[in-house]
Amino acid sequence: MKKFALLAAVAPVALCANTFAHAQAFYDRQPAQGQTLLVSPEGDILDFVPEVGEVAISRDRMGRTILVDRRGNLVATEIPAESYYPRNGRSRQQALPGVEDPYQYDEQQAERWDDEVTTASIPDVEPLRPGFDDNLQDMPQGGPDLPLPPDTQPARTVTPDIPVKSDLSRLEITALQVFLDREGVSPGVIDGKMGQNVNKAIVAWQQITGETLDPNNAEDILERLRMTGGMALKSYTITPGDAAGPYVASIPDDYAHKAQLPAMSYTSTAEMLAEKFHMDEGYLRELNPGVDFTIPGTIIKVTDPGETKKGQVSRIVADKGLKQVFAYGEDGALIAAYPASIGSADTPSPSGTVTIERIALNPGYTYNPKVNFQQGNNTKILQIPPGPNGPVGTVWLALSKPTYGIHGTPEPSKIGRTQSHGCIRLTNWDATELAKMVKAGVTVEFLD
Repeated sequence: MKKFALLAAVAPVALCANTFAHAQAFYDRQPAQGQTLLVSPEGDILDFVPEVGEVAISRDRMGRTILVDRRGNLVATEIPAESYYPRNGRSRQQALPGVEDPYQYDEQQAERWDDEVTTASIPDVEPLRPGFDDNLQDMPQGGPDLPLPPDTQPARTVTPDIPVKSDLSRLEITALQVFLDREGVSPGVIDGKMGQNVNKAIVAWQQITGETLDPNNAEDILERLRMTGGMALKSYTITPGDAAGPYVASIPDDYAHKAQLPAMSYTSTAEMLAEKFHMDEGYLRELNPGVDFTIPGTIIKVTDPGETKKGQVSRIVADKGLKQVFAYGEDGALIAAYPASIGSADTPSPSGTVTIERIALNPGYTYNPKVNFQQGNNTKILQIPPGPNGPVGTVWLALSKPTYGIHGTPEPSKIGRTQSHGCIRLTNWDATELAKMVKAGVTVEFLD
């Protein structure tokens, strides 16, 4: 663990000593009342202590202690532990000793409808919002993820409190992530790091199976991997098709420039392979140092997430506070769970219950600044071509509330760590898996 010291040039600001103690004890049990935590702009408890010279101490507009790097970027905000782990809230069944189970809901059965799958651009719907011209059509929400504003950190429980040893290796954590992914409780991108998405997946798995999973028991995890398809890592030979693409040089930020591309394709073989194997691209490169991914015949190490989850989903629950989506079967049992980015303060997600109206695979995206959000200086309607790096990724599940949907993302490593423009944003592979288990008419309940 790195040591931390205040910069001599920075005006001293008193920090509670236990702030850094709890940053170092990231996966200990809930801290006592009156203690504090360091929370990143993405809502995660800081799992390291910055090195000398890396950060300065300051105050934000609300008077809270913050850490900023040398470029002025926010690293972490000091908040009371009780605001991150509230003692009160709706009653939940205990899944682990001292851990609140977020999956205890009243079950209900939804009526099954016929499939309505679209494989082209996202179909338009009639405008229902007052104040727009009659010739305008509601378009799906999309766009880049929104970072959690430092002054509006959520006061909700956003992760179960699961004690994990600090000395787990990257490969041991990778094994845990791969096992959870195989079981249909997505940990998000596989990156060899513990975090909220992994913790929530553990609790979801326990709810589905009724068993207890100890993330510290590496031997047990390895045995479970053996029973579900083998080791977490495997060798993969890059094919000529992998190397050929098609790829684009880069994805511009401006939507007008996106609209000029032939497709919102991957930008490299490495990016494509990372998504294929549910990995963080940086972690794929770490596992294969010095490898040129453009050469066919090259053998690389990748994770083995196994087969996609199968089943018939009749009800979906999107928990805004937990930033997680739960898929239930007709019998009311939890089938799968996915980390998600759900809405923001400026563009909140709906409340209550809606239904899935259409399923669009590999959708194009129509940007309308009068209906959607404002992107850059764009004032005209733009047609953005399909592709995994498009604003809604590879899947669009249109909801009965116009402009809202469940969709993929071009930035899977940000899922569960950022906010969206009101929609439910999943990784492309999780969105695709869910799309194959739902039909038009499936209910989607938003929990505030």
